Amino acid sequence: MPAADLRVCSRLCVQTIRPKEGWQVYSSAQDADGRCICTVVAPEQNLCSRDAKGRQLRQLLEKVQNMSQSIEVLNLRTQRDFQYIMRMESQIKGLRSKFRQIESDRKTLVNKNFQELKGKMESLQPLIPVLEQYKTDAKLISQFKEEIRNLSGVLMGIQEEMGAYDYEELQQRVLNLENRLRNCMSKLTCGKLMKITGPLTVKTSGTRFGAWMTDPQASPKNNRVWYMDSYTNNKIVKEFKSIADFVAGVESRTYNLPFKWAGTNHVVYNGSLYYNKMQSNIIVRYSFETGRVVTQRALESAGFHNVYPYTWGGFSDIDLMADELGLWAVYATNQNAGNIVISQLNPDTLQIVSTWNTEYSKRNAGESFMICGTLYITNSHLTGAKVYYAYSTKTSTYEYTDIPFHNQYFHMSMLDYNARDRALYGWNNGHQVLFNVTLFHIIKTEDDS
Repeated sequence: MPAADLRVCSRLCVQTIRPKEGWQVYSSAQDADGRCICTVVAPEQNLCSRDAKGRQLRQLLEKVQNMSQSIEVLNLRTQRDFQYIMRMESQIKGLRSKFRQIESDRKTLVNKNFQELKGKMESLQPLIPVLEQYKTDAKLISQFKEEIRNLSGVLMGIQEEMGAYDYEELQQRVLNLENRLRNCMSKLTCGKLMKITGPLTVKTSGTRFGAWMTDPQASPKNNRVWYMDSYTNNKIVKEFKSIADFVAGVESRTYNLPFKWAGTNHVVYNGSLYYNKMQSNIIVRYSFETGRVVTQRALESAGFHNVYPYTWGGFSDIDLMADELGLWAVYATNQNAGNIVISQLNPDTLQIVSTWNTEYSKRNAGESFMICGTLYITNSHLTGAKVYYAYSTKTSTYEYTDIPFHNQYFHMSMLDYNARDRALYGWNNGHQVLFNVTLFHIIKTEDDS
């Protein structure tokens, strides 16, 4: 193609397309009808765009795309020229017969055939530059093919090298982020209770009193729910595979405990149910996996059978609960004048690990729950109740609080914290409800520690 035509095509492509910043416009040739072929190559947007190898790869890819477009145009032009040559071949064969005819009868046909021959020769004149261009194009196509084969090998090598490098780099970055996330979550595990919102009513079922719970130690995929209706004269535990099954009433299994329970303050922890044996201060550990009692142990000096219950009664003398730090028992003793006693328990043996005596009367407490080693006590089980008192086992100190929560159905007979869900499970006058909790976190950086 003449250089002047290429320049015209280049200007036409730029004026027509108006490429954005970073885009490149190529105008390598004309098509069979003489129209300009414009090639636009957008910049690559990937993780390697700033890398030296990435720039090399992008430049090679652009070069290959440009050459592919040029080859396409050359192929079209070559096909056109080949058809033209075929037509010229038939005309040349006709000329040969004319020459033979002239030789046989020069005198009579010289004038007529000469004029016809002259016309044929004039029509063949354009064939000369076409044949020359055809040879040039064929040679150029051969060179392009060889160069593309070489570039393909280089590109595959670079892609393999860069692909392996990027994968390892990204994998390391993901691992670093996961470690940072774990460290951050470990620092956010515990905090001070600031607010209680809700409730969300999950289901309405059973009597006015009961308990429902999930296992805070279970894996995220294990969302089994356990349901224990009433506060006395019952030993049937219903299991549901998920909250959805619980709402739909689809039971997966039923457990018949060897002993009846007292109260509603049971807890499931690491696959076992911990509950207060009826008319005793004995704590029972029952394994859901084996369907048997693993351990049972008396909580020495603890009041039972409505000696030191919560304000609503219901044999709620001994309250078993779990938080981020482990398994706990909240109860009252004569030695502590009926005030609340907090004991941390060994979950395997049920032996007392540590004990704290508070000055808050058990009979004046509506309910209580443990978060991060701090016991939070409500002042009533009725409408208008609020979290009124908090005792920290870490500092052995207490404070009076004023954290209201909405007792939507007027009577609360169970309120327990689940560390995995960061929620309070409640039994609110025959309604199974969930409260959301807001904790205040103080995060220490590595410089602070």
